[in-house]
Amino acid sequence: MIKAAGLAEVTDADFGAEVIGADLPVLVEFTADWCPPCRQMGPVLSALAFEEGDRLKVVQLDVDTNPQTTLAYGVLSMPTFMVFQGGEPVKSMVGARPKRRLLEELSDVL
Repeated sequence: MIKAAGLAEVTDADFGAEVIGADLPVLVEFTADWCPPCRQMGPVLSALAFEEGDRLKVVQLDVDTNPQTTLAYGVLSMPTFMVFQGGEPVKSMVGARPKRRLLEELSDVL
């Protein structure tokens, strides 16, 4: 998987600890190597993680190597972004988007 700078990669094995058990809201990008829009989002997510790191945790999950989590949340399209807060998914967005729009969509959890 092409990991964006500054982002943690989560797996089926550590999703519970890293996302469900996190103190901060977590933005999860469900991504894949074969997905060009996912690659476009790399710099956007890196910038977001850097700028909002004290208020938001940003992670990536490779759908090809982590089918259990992907299926559990019904993810069908890449990239899918899910926000988890208090262990629950509170928001879901599908498709690449500019940073400004992503920030607007995340304003209620930041």
